[in-house]
Amino acid sequence: MPKTPQYWIVKQEPTAYSWTQFVQDGQTAWTGVRNFQARNNLRAMRKGDAALFYHSVVGKEIVGIASVKNEAYPDPTATEGDWICVDLEPKTALAHSVTLETLKKHPTLSQISLIRQSRLSVIPVSKQEFEEIVRLGS
Repeated sequence: MPKTPQYWIVKQEPTAYSWTQFVQDGQTAWTGVRNFQARNNLRAMRKGDAALFYHSVVGKEIVGIASVKNEAYPDPTATEGDWICVDLEPKTALAHSVTLETLKKHPTLSQISLIRQSRLSVIPVSKQEFEEIVRLGS
């Protein structure tokens, strides 16, 4: 039986690792997550799941769509603890970024986890939320 796709938002400061750099690299290990809930979200990711790439701190906007290339494995940047990472690959840039301000004002997106749990770097979203964000960015 085929699995049901899952949808995510992954957050990164563009001054540390931008969408542009991600596209140039062609893929990346999503390392450095040191929050237990975000780690559990990484563990739940499956190959082929879609992820919205969010520029945090500077810009505060969703700029592209990525997919999970490889599922959870030990984070090579962790010196202690049970931390993991996944491999992501860029799929497409949004034609128009979707800002945090736009999400907050949108009637069906104003309560998404990105807003309610703003400290998490890996956040699940529903299929409907994902599709609406993509629609706003097209």
